[in-house]
Amino acid sequence: MYSLIRRLLFLLDAEDAHDFTVAQITRLQRIPIVLQATAAICRIPNRPRTLWGMEFRSPIGIAAGFDKNAVMMPFLAALGFGFLEVGTVTLHPQAGNPKPRVFRDADRRALINRLGFNNDGAESVADRLQSFRRRLPVFVNIGKNLDVPLDRAADSYAQCYLRVGRWADGCVLNVSSPNTPGLREMQRPEHLERVLVLVRTLREEMPHAGPILVKIAPDLDGTQIDEVSDVCKRLANGMVCTNTTLTTDGGLSGGPLFDRSTAVLREVRDRVGPAFPLIGVGGIFTADDVRAKFAAGADLVQLYTGRIYKGPFLPSRLARELATRDPRPATRDLP
Repeated sequence: MYSLIRRLLFLLDAEDAHDFTVAQITRLQRIPIVLQATAAICRIPNRPRTLWGMEFRSPIGIAAGFDKNAVMMPFLAALGFGFLEVGTVTLHPQAGNPKPRVFRDADRRALINRLGFNNDGAESVADRLQSFRRRLPVFVNIGKNLDVPLDRAADSYAQCYLRVGRWADGCVLNVSSPNTPGLREMQRPEHLERVLVLVRTLREEMPHAGPILVKIAPDLDGTQIDEVSDVCKRLANGMVCTNTTLTTDGGLSGGPLFDRSTAVLREVRDRVGPAFPLIGVGGIFTADDVRAKFAAGADLVQLYTGRIYKGPFLPSRLARELATRDPRPATRDLP
């Protein structure tokens, strides 16, 4: 069935197809019986694991970028994901880069995007996070607006976090998108440390706030991985490995990203040690792909492009397949 739907969606421009999907999901999730039926079809084995003191019913989450504006959370939860990550969210709303800006590479099961953090802004997303009655962890991914210079970026991240961080179970600092000019400079130790110190200070003043993670690029060399890992181990609560890889046309995700993102994940694990929480992202399509991420050091994993090519039932299908053989421990506590 999905193969037919995919063929029809692939007749549309990639971003138009995504917008059409978002519109249909937001309509369907308003119908209680649809959500109930979806959750029943996508029921997954009860093998929870604990990380940061939170229970994850499955180690498979949806990566940032799919639900940029936190408008599809009820339906995504019903699909069997173990956790959600919404965003990337910026302090102020922005339109992003000029269209066309999303392209498929079906032969390689890949996507190329140069979206540029198009989103509704922190205030709107905060309202949606606050009103969502969730039964699974929800993380929010934050970045800086296009017009914010590097010397003001840390303050922009902090102000965005101040608005959305209290309503999420955790926050991911996106310092690695290739589609915002200069953003990857935020991975330099002096910039990353400043962001983390500011955000941590604000978290201490909140009545409820979860872990702070940093999402890194797959294009870092060994020295850069050492530097970023050192800062994160001191000041963050985990890392997301990795974002899209840089090409001349934008950020590349999907099949071609798998090997490099997994190699970076493995290098980061070697540097941060066995107890520091890591989320593996990049090119996951099968249960064996998930197991490879686990073997490289991931505690949790996330999907994006795989869902586009394999369909909405991929997370529940992978969770069922993993239940038969999972090499990672079911419980990992934040040190």
